[in-house]
Amino acid sequence: MVMMIGMVASTMETLNERATLVRESLHKSQTITDNMVSILGSFDHRLSSLETAMRPTQIRTHSIRRAHENMDKTLKSAEVILEQFELFRKAEAKILRGPHEDLESYLEAIDELKANYQFFSTNKSFKNAEGAYTHVKVLLDRAIGKLEDEFKNVLLSHSKPVEPDRLLECLPSSLRPSASASDTASKSSTNSNEQNKNAENAVYTPLTLIPPHVVPLLHNLASQMVQAGMHQLVLRIYRDTRSAALETSLRKLGVEKLSKDDVQKMQWDALETKIGSWIHHIRIAVKLLFAGEKKLCDQVLKDSETIRTLCFAEVTTNSVQMLLSFGDAIAKSKRSPEKLFVLLDMYEIMRELLPEIESIFEGRPCTETRETATGLSKRLAQTAQETFGDFEEAIEKDCTRTAVLDGTVHPLTSYVINYVKFLFDYQSTLKLLFQEFNEGDPDSQLASLTARIMQALQNNLDGKSKQYKDASLTQLFLMNNIHYMVRSVRRSEAKDLLGDDWVQRHRRIVQQHANQYKRNCWAKIVQLITLPPLPQSAGSGGTTPDLTAGLSRAMVKDKFKNFNIQFEELHQRQSQWTVPDTELRESLRLAVAEVLLPAYRAFLKRCKSMIENGKNPQKYIRYTPEDIEHMLSEFFEGKTWGEQKR
Repeated sequence: MVMMIGMVASTMETLNERATLVRESLHKSQTITDNMVSILGSFDHRLSSLETAMRPTQIRTHSIRRAHENMDKTLKSAEVILEQFELFRKAEAKILRGPHEDLESYLEAIDELKANYQFFSTNKSFKNAEGAYTHVKVLLDRAIGKLEDEFKNVLLSHSKPVEPDRLLECLPSSLRPSASASDTASKSSTNSNEQNKNAENAVYTPLTLIPPHVVPLLHNLASQMVQAGMHQLVLRIYRDTRSAALETSLRKLGVEKLSKDDVQKMQWDALETKIGSWIHHIRIAVKLLFAGEKKLCDQVLKDSETIRTLCFAEVTTNSVQMLLSFGDAIAKSKRSPEKLFVLLDMYEIMRELLPEIESIFEGRPCTETRETATGLSKRLAQTAQETFGDFEEAIEKDCTRTAVLDGTVHPLTSYVINYVKFLFDYQSTLKLLFQEFNEGDPDSQLASLTARIMQALQNNLDGKSKQYKDASLTQLFLMNNIHYMVRSVRRSEAKDLLGDDWVQRHRRIVQQHANQYKRNCWAKIVQLITLPPLPQSAGSGGTTPDLTAGLSRAMVKDKFKNFNIQFEELHQRQSQWTVPDTELRESLRLAVAEVLLPAYRAFLKRCKSMIENGKNPQKYIRYTPEDIEHMLSEFFEGKTWGEQKR
């Protein structure tokens, strides 16, 4: 216990000592802290005094710095202004020299002046800014004013009419005339369909109207003028210059402005030549000249679609009107059958060119041109269709008194058949034309049209055949003409449309007329030499029959005499008649011989002895069967009376 108390007392003493040490340490720390606070307070007082002493110096330093900054800004502003004045000075020198020496440099100077103008218009705070602004504006207006003359001069100096030879060089070889222009024009209506087929896949050489290196200059000039608000001036200069060049190019090519009255007064041959030339010219105009003008206009005025489309429309208006007015005059002129094929040629070329016209003459300003071209195509189709009706009616009502005395193929027949053959050269065009007005099958419509024309011709031939007083010649005439129709159809594309039934039916008609000819012409003469049969008593009892039984010498002489007269008359007359087809002619001769020769041989066999035993037998027996056969070979040769005598 005592021991425990001693340990506690010792521990407490130790703790007291340590507490005393801590108190002493804290006292020292407080003293140090108080000393530091005293020192820091002294520093703060001194710093405040120093700051008060330094404040005037700081203010002067800040003012100096601001002054330096303002001076830098002023110097920089002055430098910018001086640069603008330097740019103006250089630009002014270029402007005063004018655009002739160096157009590109001149245009650059205008751009620099525009930048000057923009600078001075937004920086009017410095002294004399207003004066500089005004001076730049005056010079800029003057510079742009000179662009008008330069634009006009550059455009005019390079806007030369295109010579015809150069245009022809741009055509595909298949469309270049191989003969003189007049020869080509006159032939165009006959080979136009072939040319148009070639034209579908033909490649044209693009026409360069202005040298390529000049086009960018014209574009820059036009752009500067447009930006300066000179839209109308650009439009007027470009329109007047290019339209004059275009119209002169067309006139050099041979394009004329003809009215409906001019067309009506023309002889057909001259008009046909004009139409052939027109087809050639409008193809060149659309494919080369108008396409070239469109490309040039797009390049020069590409910055403004409105100005570009309006300008192109005004450049081409007169030229388009000059070309299309002729087509319109033809479409509205008096209809006649011979005009049908040139109408089809014109319709064909318009159909070919319409897609390109739609493409080239785009935009609102060209609406009238597109509508005029489409309208012309429809009018040509309408006139052609009406001409079909006129032709059909004209065939049926043709009352020409042109007599074919020899019964050969009538000129009307050959004319109509050739007409139909030409129609089939235009099959594709005709089908397009039918579809303009009717949604039916174009093949059926073409077949129907052809059949109606053939029937109209047949009706007319029936009427013409009644002009002959000789019934045999009537039949020969109808046989010849219908045979010509059948043969022509069989050898042409018309057969596919009219069909085998039509051909066979009309071949039977030809045979019917041939048979009727034989009956009318040869039945009487055959009957004349036909003798009554031998009596039953002749040759009875095994004796040689008496061929002359039942015949009198006078009757036989009379029969020989009448036969000779009638046969000679037939030979004389029908040697002048004509069957132009060799096969048909031989067939008809053979048919006559098959009827006549057996009858004549039988007659000669029975009666020859009765004449030979009398006086002057040669007076009655003039011809042997071989003579008859030879004379028949002279029938239908179309010989004149003089040729027969020889």
